[in-house]
Amino acid sequence: MAEAVAVGADRESLGGRLRDIGFWADWAAVIGLVALVIVFGLASPSFLTLGNIQAMLVSAAILIVLAVGQTFVIATSGIDLSIASIMTFGAVVLGLLYAAGWPILLACLVGVVAAGLAGVINGTLVAKGRIPDFVVTLGMFSAASGAALILSDGKPTQVVDGFLLALASGSVGPFGYFIVVAAVVVVVAHVALFHTRFGVHVLATGGNAEGARAMGIRTGRVRLAVYLISGVLAGVGAILLVSRVGAAEPAINTTYLLNAIAAVVLGGVSLQGGRGNILGPVVGALLLTALTNGLTLLGISQYYQPLAVGVVVVMAALLMRYQR
Repeated sequence: MAEAVAVGADRESLGGRLRDIGFWADWAAVIGLVALVIVFGLASPSFLTLGNIQAMLVSAAILIVLAVGQTFVIATSGIDLSIASIMTFGAVVLGLLYAAGWPILLACLVGVVAAGLAGVINGTLVAKGRIPDFVVTLGMFSAASGAALILSDGKPTQVVDGFLLALASGSVGPFGYFIVVAAVVVVVAHVALFHTRFGVHVLATGGNAEGARAMGIRTGRVRLAVYLISGVLAGVGAILLVSRVGAAEPAINTTYLLNAIAAVVLGGVSLQGGRGNILGPVVGALLLTALTNGLTLLGISQYYQPLAVGVVVVMAALLMRYQR
């Protein structure tokens, strides 16, 4: 009897500890963002100024769009290592078409389509070719980067257009158009993932692909669709990137790749698949943007910024591991 009571007490204690770990894992990004705001707000008077907050939101917009695309892929237990290079490829296509005299809106549309086609290739090779996503997207990372360099001859293409200038500098009240675009992407993605049959199929595919197939879910089509979504959102990110920089730069944006995955991990999306959310990666993207912005304002060398991001991501991954 005494042993049974002791075992019950141990289980209750263990359950309490696991619930505590689960709480920290679910709210790690929010708690971390609040902590960073407090620390940097006290350390740098300019951190919480309206201008700097708006600048951080604009900087986070591209990362948010990419993180949302990455979330769909990771929710199916996959990963897209090519998302940043596909964005670069889409930007180069956009820039070259604009330089050739195409209307800017048509050039933007074709840039998004080109990025989406790259996503379709990824999805087809993963779903139909049954090649591991790591291998496929790593290959696409190199292929898209090479294609961007070949098409542009390694030179940036200047893109100066009224539409893109308005996109980069215009606003709706206090919110810039970049923020509005990111917000629209987030809302549409949230509805698609949690309020449609497609979203149920995505999470079911990531949670148990065999079980999902037994239920009649075409997991191959689901995987193809999420890579298409990732590619299209990379194309949207390309438009934002070109409008912000004023040029289509063929250089590889590896920072966006690492930070997009980091934002998803910080947001509590399971790398094992089957579990995901949209708001978490958004907070993760804001946290990473605030971290780099705060370190810059404090005059800390940019060489330390990737180290700080890496430490934060590893800590979040550890929390997720214990939660699992």
